Amino acid sequence: MTESESAGQVPSPSADDAHLVEHRLSREALLQGRFLQVVRDTVRLPDGRESTREMVLHPGAVMVVPLVETPSGVEVVLERQYRHPVGRVMVEFPAGKLDAGESVFACAQRELREETGYAARQWARAGVLHPVIGYSDEFIEIWFARELVLGERALDAGEFLDVFTAPVAELLAWCRDGRVTDGKTLSAALFLQNLVSGAWPLDWQDADRLS
Repeated sequence: MTESESAGQVPSPSADDAHLVEHRLSREALLQGRFLQVVRDTVRLPDGRESTREMVLHPGAVMVVPLVETPSGVEVVLERQYRHPVGRVMVEFPAGKLDAGESVFACAQRELREETGYAARQWARAGVLHPVIGYSDEFIEIWFARELVLGERALDAGEFLDVFTAPVAELLAWCRDGRVTDGKTLSAALFLQNLVSGAWPLDWQDADRLS
């Protein structure tokens, strides 16, 4: 894993992309929230004209796909949590934003433990997704975890969620019929489906080696 991969970043544009790339000329802060910032950039377009882009700056996040081996097959640990922007309870994988100076792996361990109570002996990084590329620089690192050991949850103040397990086939059915609409969980389900089929193997490592 390269340093840029571990920070959830993407490679710089290549020379072949020069006819598509916009260059930032200036930035104006519009709103500073508790952890989000809204800015307006003035950019030079590929044809030389100028335009503006309003976007949300985000510190980045991590999502964990916890796997549980059962006699009948692999199950996943999921959460049910109310999400105010859409006004409904969503089914999703454990996830949370990076704290200042925190590594993505430390964040993955922390969020899994705090939200579900589980610690994992083995981990594998699957990749990174950019969920809202039209208006935010947010990235979400995707990590898989297995050999889980259950402990105590430590939810943040004001955080309320249910934790449950479900067979992989059941989760995929919920994605198909629209009961799961969370973008990051849908992305993880694609990787999970290919992992189970053997098409997309992972490089599993002991937690001690990654810390």
